[in-house]
Amino acid sequence: MRTGSEPATARSALRARLWLSVWGLAWAIFGTAVFALVGRPGWAAACGVLWLVATVDMAVVLRHIRQGPHYQPGRDVPPYRPADTRPPRFRRPPQHRHP
Repeated sequence: MRTGSEPATARSALRARLWLSVWGLAWAIFGTAVFALVGRPGWAAACGVLWLVATVDMAVVLRHIRQGPHYQPGRDVPPYRPADTRPPRFRRPPQHRHP
């Protein structure tokens, strides 16, 4: 019994994220080299930071791909304890006692 709004067969798009990080890495390397050659050190540094971010992202994605699929509970396992179907009991508000 699933009561959440998440799909039961959700999968992460790790391979798409890997190819996007490869694409970003290629452009960051190209940008770093071109801006360094034309004498624009600020833009070369910005592309270098982007190069670092793309490399770290690629390493994280590759690690997740190598870990493989993890255990996912079946449809009969609820994500949390089912709600109580009984209506809530009425409680009187606390009385304030003044001295």
